[in-house]
Amino acid sequence: MHDAQSGQYEISLQNKSVTVFYENAPIWTSPTDIRVQAALSCDIDRDQHDELLLLCWKRGRYGKQKPFWIDRDERTWSQHIFVYQYDTDTIRPKWMSSYIGQDVSEMTVKPDDAARNHLFLTDPTGKITSWIWDSWGFTKENTEVSFVVFGDNLMHEPIYRYGLQNETGFHFLFENVRDLIAKSDIAVLNQETPLIDDPSRYSDYPRFGTPLKVGEAIASAGLHVVTCATNHALDQGPEGIRCTKDFFTSQNILCLGIQTGEETAYRPYETIEKNGIRFALLNYTYGVNGIQMPEASPHMVHLLTDEAAVRRDIAQAKADSDFVIVFVHWGTEYAAEPDDFQQKWAQLFLSCQVDAVVGTHPHTLQPCELVRDENGHEMLLYYSLGNFVSAQPEKTCTRGGMASFTVSLTADGYKITSYDLQPLTITRETGGRYTVAP
Repeated sequence: MHDAQSGQYEISLQNKSVTVFYENAPIWTSPTDIRVQAALSCDIDRDQHDELLLLCWKRGRYGKQKPFWIDRDERTWSQHIFVYQYDTDTIRPKWMSSYIGQDVSEMTVKPDDAARNHLFLTDPTGKITSWIWDSWGFTKENTEVSFVVFGDNLMHEPIYRYGLQNETGFHFLFENVRDLIAKSDIAVLNQETPLIDDPSRYSDYPRFGTPLKVGEAIASAGLHVVTCATNHALDQGPEGIRCTKDFFTSQNILCLGIQTGEETAYRPYETIEKNGIRFALLNYTYGVNGIQMPEASPHMVHLLTDEAAVRRDIAQAKADSDFVIVFVHWGTEYAAEPDDFQQKWAQLFLSCQVDAVVGTHPHTLQPCELVRDENGHEMLLYYSLGNFVSAQPEKTCTRGGMASFTVSLTADGYKITSYDLQPLTITRETGGRYTVAP
């Protein structure tokens, strides 16, 4: 039964035909030239009155009106959505669509927090598209956001020496992945080493100092987010943190996991919105190689140490977003499989209902999987992406990975609808030039 201001309506779908009853009497039957697949009643346009929606089949792709360049409509059957208004003792047409352009197996409606109703159309493969009523008719929403995430940008001396001598700077690092970055909605890189603007402080392992020109290449490549909570974050002390954070902020690149001394309030996450989806991004590292955190800035680097504090961070992030992603620097260097520390924290993230976790630090590729808790919550988990670029000689360190995944609006909320891990190979060419390529 469906309420309306003027009485009670009941919809009956039988033998591909719909009959509407008003106060138990039939008042309307769907036209004989359509075959109804599904019917529902809802206030699709939020005008305080229900509408009748039919997912139906008819011959031809157009109704009474068709584009001027179409001389004759097709005679094959195609799917349409028809919308009718309840009008006391009759039903009046409100909107009759042309061919909707896709095969639909299911039609559902769900409201959101913005006082809109989403019409979800599910195709036979399970892919869901979302549509909203927009003044007159349905508009398809872009409710998918694609991510691409790269591993450790580890600036050893042979790499930065070549880049400083190269007239185009460090742009060569990204030449083979620029298209991949451009095609993604949000591109992320783990900036392993701190930037510094003093050439006398450029340095290699064990305390890295990376030329600011590397940051310029990152910005030119079109990356949107850098994760900077790493074990090398404090290698150049507070000055390295300041230089790194200030530069990326000046380039409108979201810089995660570190805070300058001027940022007195703890900011456990940053948010970024794309296609109507609000993401909360957190970034932690297991430690900073024993370097003392400044007393006046205890949150200069976000650490993965206090479980209760991390749980509070995630709870706050979930309340402030639609989808939570944790970028975490963890694990055992050069290990092919996750260690106990990674497993423990992965379970904590899952128990907090984090939506995706992306790991770095081991410098080698480790597995990725979609895990579920006992309540069915899904979390995408990349244990380690390995290196984006480094001069490490170990063979396993020359094979990194690029994580890609898509977050989509579904009838059950925002979900991972596809994911992949594509290998990347680091090659040292003649002359000392390093390239990264799929």
